[in-house]
Amino acid sequence: MQGLGQRVLVIAVDGWNDAGEAATAAAAQLRAAGTFEKAFEVDPELYFDYQYTRPQMQMDADGSRRLVWPDATLWRPAAPRQDGPDLWLLTGTEPARAWQAFSAEFIDAALREDITGIVALGSMMSDVPHTRPISVFAGSENEELRGALGLERSTYEGPVGILSTIAAAGEAAGIPTAGLWASIPHYVAGHTPSPKATLALLDKLGEITGATIPRGVLPAEALAWEASVDAAAADDEEMTEYIHQLETARDAWDSPEASGDAIAQEFERYLRRRGDGPRGSKDDPRR
Repeated sequence: MQGLGQRVLVIAVDGWNDAGEAATAAAAQLRAAGTFEKAFEVDPELYFDYQYTRPQMQMDADGSRRLVWPDATLWRPAAPRQDGPDLWLLTGTEPARAWQAFSAEFIDAALREDITGIVALGSMMSDVPHTRPISVFAGSENEELRGALGLERSTYEGPVGILSTIAAAGEAAGIPTAGLWASIPHYVAGHTPSPKATLALLDKLGEITGATIPRGVLPAEALAWEASVDAAAADDEEMTEYIHQLETARDAWDSPEASGDAIAQEFERYLRRRGDGPRGSKDDPRR
């Protein structure tokens, strides 16, 4: 196997897997940079609980109002790319029920589109400093894909989100699947979205797929985001000290002396400590 192939489906959905809106913002950047047409969408009545994910009233450009329902849609590129693989997109909202049927519908659609590989984008809150590069974990359950792309394998056990169920269905259907997870500082919850994390996900996506990913204004937005967090921390002595501790820990992890096994063990301990609190325990980033 040679990587993910030339027809890659990128998945990013709103919900449990999308801390700081980093993953869905990455998908939005991809859609804005290209031209896509709708290839498939599910019936929202089958999968969404409208008391949990309510329909939205929106105003059109002409001033008329319309009701927009929760959805999940597969988007096909309108024209082949000239600089690497073609990217399909699966966007929408994490379903409230019937996850196996939901995953099966999209994997069937992916097979009809001759998708050769899947990349799921996710983000989670973590104990990391905003002043360092955003860490993106790239992993896969597919042994050949790990060997071809230098990905890692997760040993996580615990609750998962819809990305994991789609990935499992994809692998079962013979489509190699990878996951990219950005770690976002948990103390920046008031500074959402997180363009620095979105940029990190897109850069890693380009690295493992070979696609040229337009970055748009994300680099400037990432700098502005970091500056806004700096300003907030400057007025809080306790936060400043805490960030310094995170920087020290991150620098130690990134040092040549740090062993991969030691880092992996510490990360597993961190995941177990997190539990299943709101927006704190995402799919394991190494899944």
